[in-house]
Amino acid sequence: MIAARYYKEQQGGVKCLLCPHGCVLREEATGICRTRKNIGGKLYSLAYGNPCALHIDPIEKKPLNHFLPGSRALSIATSGCNLRCLNCQNWDISQSSPAELHGKNILPDDVVKLAHEKNCNSIAYTYTDPVVFYEYMFDIAQVAREKKVKNVLISAGYIEEEPLRELCKYLDAANIDLKGFDDQLYLKLNGVRLEPVLRTLQILKEEGVWLEITNLIIPQWTDDRLMFRKMCEWLVQQGFDEVPLHLSRFMPTHRLQDLYPTPEETLYEVAEMAKDTGIKYVYVGNVPGNPYQDTMCSFCHSKLVDRTGYYTGEIHITKGKCEYCNTVIPGVWQ
Repeated sequence: MIAARYYKEQQGGVKCLLCPHGCVLREEATGICRTRKNIGGKLYSLAYGNPCALHIDPIEKKPLNHFLPGSRALSIATSGCNLRCLNCQNWDISQSSPAELHGKNILPDDVVKLAHEKNCNSIAYTYTDPVVFYEYMFDIAQVAREKKVKNVLISAGYIEEEPLRELCKYLDAANIDLKGFDDQLYLKLNGVRLEPVLRTLQILKEEGVWLEITNLIIPQWTDDRLMFRKMCEWLVQQGFDEVPLHLSRFMPTHRLQDLYPTPEETLYEVAEMAKDTGIKYVYVGNVPGNPYQDTMCSFCHSKLVDRTGYYTGEIHITKGKCEYCNTVIPGVWQ
């Protein structure tokens, strides 16, 4: 347990300033995220040094396709989350408190040491939403930067501007889950609002953090073509046309087990729609062997990165450029 970085004391309790929920907590109360508690009139994080998941993943699993392809990431998470997604794949840990799931008791220096020992180029803060273990992530990221290990944020992006900009000083890449493009749908599906997530995308761009975006296509929820087109048009208008967009297949889970998996033809249709609006790098995930998993040059259309699932084959990008036509391919390639 450690003192929280972002909160203020006020009459009737403390107000958390980490995410847009702005929870006001009386003595002994815990926030929506289940990881922040008012103890003696101060706000504390229950998640610090208490990971419930620690694994080695290919970076493509995050998913990040334009960031050190073929490398390994040490993935870490604590329990708790500031969203309530009906489709959560990791609901067993995201909807639990660190007080309920006692992890490995591993401090930041040891996390970075483990990344070195396992030949991981990066540490990915992932699985649940790392916003809720902000202090732990922040301290790991500082040590990782000193030790030449990259930091990767995998998040829904529901965070206030000040803590995000402070974190960006140590971030190398991020994948933000943009879960739709309608505020009421966002609230029903995820328990949060859309606008703070859009602002997170803009801030990451302003701060120069390499960014990729994931959009899960859920039948009857986020597969509306008009909404999807509006989302893509907004991304292009805001200068995200060269940001890779990952369109992910939904599989029934958690509170949406009555639905069916996203049809492959739906994914391919919206992938083409995204490309038609001007997004240059569009990928389809959770469909083995699909035609949208390789990285193609946006100019000459040559295959530059060959992929099978999460694993990478030949790479034809040299010094950030297509080997065939010399077009700059945005990303972090070495």
